[in-house]
Amino acid sequence: MVFCLVLSNKIENVNKWNMKTYNLNFSNFVFLLISISTLYILIYNILHYNPILGYDAEAHFGYVDYFSRYLPNEFRLPSENDTREFFNPPLGYLVPSLAQVICRNIIDSNNFLVECQPIYGKVSQIFQSFMYIATISINLYTLKLFNKSNSFVNAGYLLIISLFAANYRTFSMIRGEPYILFFLSLFLFIIYKAESTDYVLNLKLVFSAGVIISCIALSRQWGFLLFFPLVFLLFFQHKKKQYFKFWLFSSTIGALFSSWFYIGLYQKYGTLTAFNMKSEGFSFSNQKLSFYIPNIESLEYLFTKPIRPNLDNQFFSILYSDLWGDYWGYFVFTSRHLDIGRNQLLIGDYLARVNVISVITSLIILSFYFLVLQKYKSNFFIKYLNTAVVFSLVGYLLFAISFPTSSGDSIKSTYIIQAFHLMAFIASIYFYNLKKTNKKLYNLLLSTLVIIYFHNFQSYLSHYPYNFLP
Repeated sequence: MVFCLVLSNKIENVNKWNMKTYNLNFSNFVFLLISISTLYILIYNILHYNPILGYDAEAHFGYVDYFSRYLPNEFRLPSENDTREFFNPPLGYLVPSLAQVICRNIIDSNNFLVECQPIYGKVSQIFQSFMYIATISINLYTLKLFNKSNSFVNAGYLLIISLFAANYRTFSMIRGEPYILFFLSLFLFIIYKAESTDYVLNLKLVFSAGVIISCIALSRQWGFLLFFPLVFLLFFQHKKKQYFKFWLFSSTIGALFSSWFYIGLYQKYGTLTAFNMKSEGFSFSNQKLSFYIPNIESLEYLFTKPIRPNLDNQFFSILYSDLWGDYWGYFVFTSRHLDIGRNQLLIGDYLARVNVISVITSLIILSFYFLVLQKYKSNFFIKYLNTAVVFSLVGYLLFAISFPTSSGDSIKSTYIIQAFHLMAFIASIYFYNLKKTNKKLYNLLLSTLVIIYFHNFQSYLSHYPYNFLP
């Protein structure tokens, strides 16, 4: 991301330096600082974290091992007998599987599957780190278009998105959510372009939208929560005919490229939404009252010791703690290797302080979020972003209610991180406008968030030793 300043020059075809735009003022300095810091975090985590330590990692690695076993001669996906992650689309496993194929053709070993795991794990981390940088960069460009800015630099957005500790954990694991975020950034760009051109049936734009839709569908099922808002908003769209035709053709292309996977699930398991748990059906009674409304006894741990199992299946408390910290202990609090992780005796107290200070961050983001909704009531792009947030959060809540667990271990911010990225995108629009309308307040809030960012810095880093392999 450090190269963003240079990249913005090329995008805008600037022939001469405009010192007023590119001077190193406070906002640009923050952008540069967070960019360098982000690169440091990504590199540090590549060196100190192994994806085999992630959520359900053995099952995800089992998916890769099965998938890669038949490549490049056959394209065969695992069944429920091969891995409990059988229901996941294959796109998130393609890069590690190809790395596994290359590895087994290079090394000399009696057990290629086991000995190639650390190698394709690191390849995935490196690839996904570049994906993270690309995701942020594409969103910065879309925001530049929306804000009608002359500069690619947007310190407010970069800082807000960089405060989510869940980002660094998510992109360090082998799973589909990093791919959803990447293709979501492209999807937002396509939606903005389509809306700004009144949904003219440009073949290139329609085909691109279709390919992106298929890629989201083949990343993970959470991505479908990004499609439903487009259907919902049809009823509030003035250009119904053009809008309908554009998304009909695009979604048809998307279905042609991605439906094969879901048809395969239906043929094998009798449902398009196969999963490794049996659904209890939707009923509020599936969960205790404390799931919806935190009880006082457990709620005190939210700001004193927000690590498992202290929050006892409380949906909002766990989601909050996992977004800003590491409630389940797979990254910062190394719960499965208590004798290995750094600062284990102090980490609960530190994450408590992170939760306390992140109340300020949350209030700033939510305030900016609702101010944007108020200001851009009639803007379709903002309507889509907001509706996608609502569909994502509500859809995920319905999932957690329908598939209850006593510990609440299905409540992870990584699963629905798309909603938080969309909220950050919206909030950053007001932050950008504030820079023009009230520079003093903008600099004060930017400074506050920078201080919070560096206070929370340890929550962005893996606390495992260098090159640790269990």
